[in-house]
Amino acid sequence: MVNSGIEYRRELIKMAKTLLFTGAGVAIVTPFNADGSVNYDSLRNMLEYQVENGTDAIIICGTTGEASTLTDEEQISVVKFAVDVINKRIPVIAGAGSNDTAHGVQLCKKCEEVGADGLLIVTPYYNKTTQKGLVKYYEAMAGSVNIPVIVYSVAGRTGLNIKPETVAEIAKIDNVVAIKEASGDLSQVAKIANLCGDKIAIYSGNDDQITPLLSLGGKGVISVLSNVAPKYTHDMVMSFLNGDVAKAAEMQVKAIPLVNALFSEVNPIPVKAALNMMGMNAGGYRSPLCEMEDCNKAGLEKAMKDFGIL
Repeated sequence: MVNSGIEYRRELIKMAKTLLFTGAGVAIVTPFNADGSVNYDSLRNMLEYQVENGTDAIIICGTTGEASTLTDEEQISVVKFAVDVINKRIPVIAGAGSNDTAHGVQLCKKCEEVGADGLLIVTPYYNKTTQKGLVKYYEAMAGSVNIPVIVYSVAGRTGLNIKPETVAEIAKIDNVVAIKEASGDLSQVAKIANLCGDKIAIYSGNDDQITPLLSLGGKGVISVLSNVAPKYTHDMVMSFLNGDVAKAAEMQVKAIPLVNALFSEVNPIPVKAALNMMGMNAGGYRSPLCEMEDCNKAGLEKAMKDFGIL
């Protein structure tokens, strides 16, 4: 019995070390009704829209999904809903980070229980730990589940950068398979690639740096842009990975004005405004996020029209 249990655990670890996706995964918004509750009808439509347009993975309840203002019950409900709607057509990756490790572990376990294919785990925020503390944090979080884990480094949000040497240590954890690198520092990405090799995959966390990161061996992007241009973003990544670097670079450059408009205010304020303009009924925001400034909204509308999605 002991041996069979050990073998079962080894098999789970082997499965968990599998790369979740190659291509463009959407960091999908969480749509809200007028009363602030989750709009599951709109979410279903958005999920189907993503699948129909070639998105390679759904990242649910991350930063763009306003997870920090969802209750635990809402977050798990939204994850389960996405898992049920997608029904294994593409991977569903659930956001499950926390500034409290014990709380984060519980979220990780619950996301696994409701069928998430993998987890996106952001660094602690506000309770900023040391680099040693980051390793211990990811050991606890990843060690609590048997599904693949993507580390999320976004110092602009959390105030805490994961240094390349620390990434190399975290990459030794059995089921850590990738990092979403959103530092914006391509030199840091290059150092991660150099130190880690094929021990960890790298996804771009910045829509304005998709092709530059792919040139360093990246496997794709976890994208805000994909909310409004899923096929375009997928095609950009796959063009690069299939050897048409010139086309991918051209697509990257063309998308820059739209990407800039989508980040003209704090994410996901602009992207939800864009989805509403497209008739996708993303609804409003949970406080402290608020409606977009009129001048920025006008700039977003122009960028969308110039890009051809409005």
